[in-house]
Amino acid sequence: MLEFLQRVLGKSFSSKKIAKERLRLVLLHDRTCLTPEILDSLKGDLIQVISRYMVIDEKNLDVSLNTEDESVALVANIPILKVKQIS
Repeated sequence: MLEFLQRVLGKSFSSKKIAKERLRLVLLHDRTCLTPEILDSLKGDLIQVISRYMVIDEKNLDVSLNTEDESVALVANIPILKVKQIS
């Protein structure tokens, strides 16, 4: 998942941030029983489906999993540049 974020956001992460992200992924995996590969695939599929209907700003999108108490939420902030005309 970290590689996905780096590729999409074009950002590099410090060792501290990488370690924190890995720990977060381990906790998410324990709570959701999803592997990081499945999470990456889910995010890619989400972006692919939205891209069929809208032109999005892939450089500024943010897709993440947030945890609060015992729940996990998929949070997507995807800037929409325009809606495609579908015929």
